[in-house]
Amino acid sequence: MAGRGRWWWHRPLPSPRLAFVVPWYGPTVIGGAELLARETARRLAAAGVPVEVLTTCARDQFSGWWQDAHRPGTTVEQGVTIRRFPVRPGVPTRFAAINSRLIAGEPVSRAEELTFLQEFVNSDALYHFIARERQHYRLLFLPYFVGTTYFGARLAPERSWVIPCLHDEGYARLAAFRELFPRLRGLILLSEPERELARSLYPLREEQLLLWGAGVETTPRGQPARFRHRFGIEQPFLLYVGRLVPTKNVPLLLDYFLRYLLRSDDSLQLVLIGPGELRRPVRYHERILQLGMVDEATKHDAYAAALATVQPSVRESFSLVLMESWVEGTPVLVNAACAVTTHFARCSGGGLPFATFAEFAALVDYLRQQPAVRAALGERGRAYVRQQFNWPAIATKYASLLEQPVPAGPGEKP
Repeated sequence: MAGRGRWWWHRPLPSPRLAFVVPWYGPTVIGGAELLARETARRLAAAGVPVEVLTTCARDQFSGWWQDAHRPGTTVEQGVTIRRFPVRPGVPTRFAAINSRLIAGEPVSRAEELTFLQEFVNSDALYHFIARERQHYRLLFLPYFVGTTYFGARLAPERSWVIPCLHDEGYARLAAFRELFPRLRGLILLSEPERELARSLYPLREEQLLLWGAGVETTPRGQPARFRHRFGIEQPFLLYVGRLVPTKNVPLLLDYFLRYLLRSDDSLQLVLIGPGELRRPVRYHERILQLGMVDEATKHDAYAAALATVQPSVRESFSLVLMESWVEGTPVLVNAACAVTTHFARCSGGGLPFATFAEFAALVDYLRQQPAVRAALGERGRAYVRQQFNWPAIATKYASLLEQPVPAGPGEKP
């Protein structure tokens, strides 16, 4: 039942508990970090691990985070206790001016860093709650570059971990994080290249760099025939799953696919799943199928039916898309410029990297001409996911935080 006012801040609470602190939360929120928090919290709760989510009343990062879209209070969703707090009003133009410079890789001053963090989704009520109730929690903040992480973790560094979902980008080089992260209990990292990046950017002790990965459902559930019948697809197709935006390098994938067709006027198709819209040349409308947002069953059917899943992005910290494709026995093609996806492709033996169009075309030809090799790649990927990222193993790692002693913070009894 949703709470009113502040009564729900002061109820007696069992200790200790894990709490994921995220700027927004819900089944319609888009983003890798957000999905990671939601699925991990749900799985931990189902496994009997005491876990909550502390979040704001903002809807998501695309709807404006200076106003409330949800009622403040406490609810239970999929077995997880969700505590929502009102957002602090802000000035969007201040954020936008600095954010555009960070995206472009331009330097900003310390004062501008602080302004950026003060304007990027904050909640004074959330911070009040953390300061008052911190002794009950082990706090897990994500993503790293929002105000709720920076200001929230500073309130209880002795019991705070950040799951940064770190990329090589302008935000990662802010002095604010270089100073904050060494004060925390640690960073929970999703891949070896992400750990190497964190090691190169921040003065952290080795015991603060926790390489845990992320949990993945390892049971195949896709039905390829069902997908082909539903959408009338008879020819082989490449699959992309994710946001249809330039930052995910989708224009590069479209360019390579069209060049592949022009080379041989081939019957190969491209299926795109995810939010956004991609302009397609009229001549190739029938070859490029945009499905938008689909349910989980349709997505996994698509994985199972695809010749290969293509991940063109160069900025990833994990890539659930790779793991889901492998679970369905489908190999992946990854951008060789991305350290994370290339690392997973090579460690698993389930994927192939491309650096140029010529390499992309040669790999597509190879998979089409060698079905046994394609199947073997998919099976190796599936075995890798089952061994490395099964939910019981991941849940055990998070539950271990509850057993760790925590030093007393300001105002707490040792």
